[in-house]
Amino acid sequence: MGRYERRPSLITDAPPNPADDLRRRQIRYVVMMLIRTLCLVVGGVLISVQAPWLPLWLSLCAAGMVILPWLAVILANDGPPKEKHRMRRPTDRVEPSQTALPAEQAPRTIDYEP
Repeated sequence: MGRYERRPSLITDAPPNPADDLRRRQIRYVVMMLIRTLCLVVGGVLISVQAPWLPLWLSLCAAGMVILPWLAVILANDGPPKEKHRMRRPTDRVEPSQTALPAEQAPRTIDYEP
């Protein structure tokens, strides 16, 4: 065996395509903003027709108009999970095989004589 052991790659381990992920987040953001706009329009229509239980419906529309933009931005900025090595805490133990150089090797000096 060599220094590095080759393992087969699984397609299920592959990260999602960044362009597809971005497109999915953009669509989710636009849909949530359209629902917010719909809340505003429905609130205006309810006021004009003097619907029964008007305060309840207006408070639900107002809650949708306040909560949806915040939630849309949070979900739009949510990307794929971080890689394992980026999630390592400083207290995690690093295996010797993960270091760049072996610990026993001393620096090598080359003398030059003209």
